[in-house]
Amino acid sequence: MSRSLALFAIGLVFGGGAGFVTAAAYGVTFDGHDHGDAAQHGAHDTAQGGHDHAQATHLPPGPDAPGVSVALTRDPMSGWNLHVSPQNFRFAPENASASDVPGEGHAHVYVNDVKLARLYSEWMHIPDLPKGPVEVKVSLNANSHSPLMVDGIPVEAVVTVQVE
Repeated sequence: MSRSLALFAIGLVFGGGAGFVTAAAYGVTFDGHDHGDAAQHGAHDTAQGGHDHAQATHLPPGPDAPGVSVALTRDPMSGWNLHVSPQNFRFAPENASASDVPGEGHAHVYVNDVKLARLYSEWMHIPDLPKGPVEVKVSLNANSHSPLMVDGIPVEAVVTVQVE
């Protein structure tokens, strides 16, 4: 019986580690909770619907302003593939949580307004989505995690899919 328990523990350690390494290789990090969830923190008066650790980074409109578009397609094996196409913006995972640099940062991915992960590259695999209409939103954020705003509007893109 003790051998079975030892093998089970070894499987948990190595299996969990392999999962985290795979996620990190694709630029995915799993954050604790959504700071915009008023149920977890009570109501606060901010544009994001909850408290935010960083103020928004406001940028002027124009041809050099950042933008983003997204596409979500069913993966032939399982889940969904999210493709994020930023404009005038560079993913900079090496500078996450550091000082802001104009034109670089990372993205936040939300499913039905619940934060799923940070994103440090253009592609992400989402293993599963809930049934029914699902909204996937991607916002661009500065290195300091502050949301980018152009002319007072968040730099984000939304796609809605019907999941059977």
